Amino acid sequence: MNMADPTREAAFALLTAVCERRRTLEDALNALPPMEPRDRAAAHRLAAAVLRRTGTLDAVLEPLMRKAPPDPVRHVLRIGAAGLLLLDMPPHAAVGTAVALARSSGLVPFAGLVNAVLRKVATLGTAVLDTLDSPRLDTPSWLWASWGTNARAIAEAHQQEAPLDLTPGIDHAPAEGGLRLPTGSVRYPAGTHVAAVTGFAEGRLWVQDAAAALPVLLLAPRPDERIADLCAAPGGKTAQLAAAGARVTAVDHDPARLARLAENLKRWRLPADLVQADVSSWVPPELFDAVLLDAPCSATGTIRRHPDVPHLKRPRDIAMLCDTQDKLLAAAARMLRPGGRMIYAVCSLQSEESAPRLAASGLRHDPFLTEELPGLPEAMTAEGYLRTHPGMWRERGGMDGFFAARLIRD
Repeated sequence: MNMADPTREAAFALLTAVCERRRTLEDALNALPPMEPRDRAAAHRLAAAVLRRTGTLDAVLEPLMRKAPPDPVRHVLRIGAAGLLLLDMPPHAAVGTAVALARSSGLVPFAGLVNAVLRKVATLGTAVLDTLDSPRLDTPSWLWASWGTNARAIAEAHQQEAPLDLTPGIDHAPAEGGLRLPTGSVRYPAGTHVAAVTGFAEGRLWVQDAAAALPVLLLAPRPDERIADLCAAPGGKTAQLAAAGARVTAVDHDPARLARLAENLKRWRLPADLVQADVSSWVPPELFDAVLLDAPCSATGTIRRHPDVPHLKRPRDIAMLCDTQDKLLAAAARMLRPGGRMIYAVCSLQSEESAPRLAASGLRHDPFLTEELPGLPEAMTAEGYLRTHPGMWRERGGMDGFFAARLIRD
């Protein structure tokens, strides 16, 4: 029976783009041909499940094969196994669609293998799954080692789809169904369609993980302050600053990302001056009262939302990113007036991208206080830095991993 469907074919294309061409899942999703929104969303969910649980799926599949299959066949098998073990798909449908996918993908000689292996998974897979240390299997060794004593809590959080977090704009009460978090974000259950949230289409609130909203909270912008948001796109932090009444200059080097920021600000009805420039060499016309630098980083703190990150990042990437962060920190420091303050933040769990980078700024560290972060005192380190990770707020659904520090120009 030919049970091929656009969801599996699109999921196969997404996995091929990420695992073989090293494209981000977001870029791969944007490159898909036009398809029904429902099929597109289902393909993304299926591909994300495979990327999130690749180690576990492979541990179930590999003992059932005499030799390793080619990568395209492995993608088909992972898609079928994910349907069986992670997404509660009926066995006949999961096996049938996988066999059809093999045929439609030019893998006809392997259709019998796919059928035989997945039938065994349907029978034995759940029992095998219960014997595996899935958090460890699904985490690359170099990341596990780098996260120290928090590794297991982080890896367990990565196995779950993240909830939907929104930041309210000016005087916007959250819609029914949302949980107001102590730090001000509004949280909805995982799988919530953001377009269905009251006020989102009108621009009264925007998507932003609760941890991503913390750097602006700790900067504490004041009305009429001149504040630079560096590396600003897609604009969530720019919006927070503008909603607080600051006069914001948002700088980003990528014209496409800056255009997206402009569109977002228009929908949110918030003002900001937009500058396309390389932050490391840009010289502002006058110094700022405050600067927010959410620097480019490894993004390992966002794996819950971007399960392609462990498949794309390598240990050697960290040194290059640290060099970029040092250059940006030094440039940002030059933009501050005397007495001005800066927040340096990265959505990274890697220690190399956090406190060791601060010396490049030449600024004085101004420690955070626990009362500045309501409901999350455990995120304040002994040194007065912010450090969140996905294992925090477990009972509420977790949060992304962020590091932030406040610096002062004397």
